[in-house]
Amino acid sequence: MYTALCARLNLPATLLKYEAADGMSDPAGNAPLQEAILEVTAPGAYGVLRTEAGVHRVQRVPATESKGRTHTSVASVLVLPSIPVNPNDEVDAASVAGGLAVDDPESDYYVSAADVRTDVMRARGAGGQHVNTTDSAVRLTHIPSGIVVAVQEGRSQHKNRAKAWQILRSRLAQLKREAREEEALALRRGLSGGGKTMGRTDKVRTYNWGQQRVTDHRSGCTVHDLDGVMEGAEALDTVMESVRGWMRDEMIEGMMAEEMVKDRKRLKEEEEGK
Repeated sequence: MYTALCARLNLPATLLKYEAADGMSDPAGNAPLQEAILEVTAPGAYGVLRTEAGVHRVQRVPATESKGRTHTSVASVLVLPSIPVNPNDEVDAASVAGGLAVDDPESDYYVSAADVRTDVMRARGAGGQHVNTTDSAVRLTHIPSGIVVAVQEGRSQHKNRAKAWQILRSRLAQLKREAREEEALALRRGLSGGGKTMGRTDKVRTYNWGQQRVTDHRSGCTVHDLDGVMEGAEALDTVMESVRGWMRDEMIEGMMAEEMVKDRKRLKEEEEGK
């Protein structure tokens, strides 16, 4: 769905990782998908695709289902801003171009090297004789959070290490942003007593094959063109734009909630001053 969308919108996209459930690399899709990483290198790509973050629910009748029962499965989608790596630093990607302060402990992208365990190993799967004879695969484990990033697609251990650091920094930065969003969400709920809000673990969208229906639970948008959505066509644009509208509304509500808190605090201080 996303590779087709990027192709239609002329967004350069590279499949960095495709790992099947058996641990092998199988981009042809002949085995159940365990994890895939798609890098989209275009200005503004994060703003376009950030609507897709969350848990996507699939409802369909599998080909192996003899009684015609509908099965439900889920896929978790992460949308992370990429960090351009300084080409002069090919070992640990500690220096990052583009003005991102990865060496500043206050930055979202800062990661202490002392908190990361690095393992190198031989890559698995297709790739020729080189894959089986060199330790080119790199796995980073962020000990405090338990996040694990493994990259084996490149022939160079240095390049795999740099890409793994990129992904790790992005994932940890996303966790920090989500924590701030959850805090803002709790603030709005406290002021409004509820409201149309969703946490990052909620199911954000449902794809129902039997009804050819796609429903986004944040914006409330429903389209009855599931094939068009899966092909990355205009039907997917419709759903994504509705979510962007929902995000704008959430941002405005958050700003209003923060101003209300400031006003209440100021009034309280004035009363105590009297």
